[in-house]
Parts: sequence; structure tokens; C-alpha cells
Amino acid sequence: MSRQSVSNINEPRVPFLRIARRHATPRRQAWLIRTVGLLAALFTGSLLILALGHNPIAVYLDMVDSAFGSRIGFNETVRIAVPLLGSALAVGLAFKMKFWNIGTEGHILIGGIAATYFALFHYDTLPVPVLLTVMGLAGAAAGGLWGLIPAFFRAKWNTNETLFTLMLNYVAFGFILFLQAGPWRRAGTDFPIIPMFEQAARLPRLFGIHIGWLLILSLTVLVYLYLNRSKQGYQLTVVGQSENTARYAGMNVGRIIMRTMLFSGAIAGFVGFIQVSGANFTLDETTAGGVGFTGITVAWLAHLNPLIMVLVAMFIAMLERGATRIQTTFMIPDAIASLLIGIILFFMLACEFFIHYRLVIRNRKGGH
Repeated sequence: MSRQSVSNINEPRVPFLRIARRHATPRRQAWLIRTVGLLAALFTGSLLILALGHNPIAVYLDMVDSAFGSRIGFNETVRIAVPLLGSALAVGLAFKMKFWNIGTEGHILIGGIAATYFALFHYDTLPVPVLLTVMGLAGAAAGGLWGLIPAFFRAKWNTNETLFTLMLNYVAFGFILFLQAGPWRRAGTDFPIIPMFEQAARLPRLFGIHIGWLLILSLTVLVYLYLNRSKQGYQLTVVGQSENTARYAGMNVGRIIMRTMLFSGAIAGFVGFIQVSGANFTLDETTAGGVGFTGITVAWLAHLNPLIMVLVAMFIAMLERGATRIQTTFMIPDAIASLLIGIILFFMLACEFFIHYRLVIRNRKGGH
């Protein structure tokens, strides 16, 4: 075998296409990429709308009008945005630490279960303010303890938190199905449903919307201060950057992981309380309604910044509200309306990808 052949064998093979992180993208260029991405999303969606025989401009304007054109529409948009923002806050805490928590959906359901217990069995024994406070605290505590389960296994045995948290979603979902068909089933019906809450167990309204919006906005400020102004927030960020660096600095990484997931799960559990007490007035398998997964998109688009999450949550809520409206006004099928939302979010996420990463293609000589 020739020396050149041996050299070729020993040389590492460079992949034809790989992803490399950009050093830094100027802010103006980043916003230019986002603007182009949004325009490309609208154009692609326009092709879909044209294929259905509708005017894309009229459809887009109707979506915006349905979300912000009236008081009722705006209130509905805020109602949709509240759980999105809450789940994004929960996801953001975990992701900041690079703990890939995909179980926010389950945390919301578990929090809803805990809050529902007091709504069903203690609504007539506790004063209304006390009852609602206990329901909120129970939801947060249950969600936090649910979050501790995968955190403990990750800290103790370095298990894969992505699969662990994802599987726990199905456990929480199954528990609700059990309660519907068994101990909490509404008397006098053959259907597996849980009774509606009495008025005492429902969140009061402020400006035409349940006060969950005010609670979540207050929580957003607290999470922002926690991440940027507290020692624990600094430790969380260091662990996310490098666990080895955190250990070298004397930090107890396992304790930080469990503490962060306790807070993350508590926020999601509190969202569960808001959903059952402020929006649905009961507990069922649709209490989370997918917001635990959509919250990941909100957090990612906001770069894990709690304040920017408010705007992103409102944007996605506008899309969801608008998608519901155009099904009626333009007779666009539900699947197509959902596909339109998916196209827009796909392009926006792609923008964030290309702002922070670039594709490197190998040339013929094996270089870049």
C-alpha cells in the first residue's frame, strides 16, 4: 500500500454537508433575515390560499381583524395567549439550563388535576379567595413535584430527559382518563366527564377576561428578574453553558437541575390551574390542548427571553384565532388553516436557525 493511500485512510472524512455555528450576526442583518422569512412565509401561504380560490390579502386581513379588530376578538386572543405564555416560561427555564423538557403538557395536566380536586370537593367549605389561592398553590405544587421526577433521574443517573419527560405526558393523560371514567365521573351520566366547577371555583374576570392574564404577566416579570437579577438565575445559566465549568466553580449541578425543574413544573402546573378555573371550568383530556408543545416554539422564537415571549405568544395566538375565523368566513378546511399556521411558524423558526447557524458544503478537495 502506498504512502499516499495510508495518508488518505488516516485523514478524517469531512462530511459533504454540515452545520456550523455563526460567530455573531449583526442585529440589523438578523432583523433583515426575519423580515425576509416572514415575507417568504406569507408568499408561500398565499400560494396555498390561491389554490383554494381565495384572495390571500383578504384572508390575511381577516385573520388580523379577527384577533384585534374588536373587543371580543382581542379578549379571545389574550385568552389563547395566556397558556402559551405560561408554558413558554416553564419551557424557557429548563431550556436555559439545556434541560430539554418536553413534558410541559403533562405538568399542565397534573396541575389541573390538583386544582380540580379542591374545586370539586371543597368549593363549599372554603371562602372564595382562599379556595382559589389553595387551587393555585395545589396546581403549582403538583406540577413542581411532577417536574422533580425526571430532574432527579437526570441528576442521579444522567438519564435522557427528553424521552423521560415526553413519556410522563402520557402518564398524566391516562390519569385524567381514569378520573373521568371513575372516581370523579359526573353522577347521572353515562359519559366519562367531570362535573363543571361551581362559580366559587372560577377565576374572576378583569376587563372582560379572566384574571389569569394578570397572573401570568406578573409571573413573566418574576421569571425575568429571577433569570437576570438573582444568584440562582446566574447558576442556572452557567450550568446551561457548561456543567463542568459549574462544577469547577463549586456549584452543586444536581441540586440546580432539580431546583430549576421544580420551578419549571410549578409554572406549568399553575397554568393548569388557570386553564381549569379560568378557561374551561372543568378538567378533561383537552385541558392542555397542545400548548405545552406550542410553548416550545414560543420560547425558542423569543430566545428564552420572558419579556419577548409576551409578544411571540400574542403573535401565535393571533394566528390561531385567525385560523378559526377564516374557516367560517372563507370556508377554509381546518386542516388547511392549521397548515397555514405551520408554514408561517416553520419559516420563522428557519430564520432563527440561519441567524445562529450556517450550512458548510465540502468542496472537491475536502475543504470548505
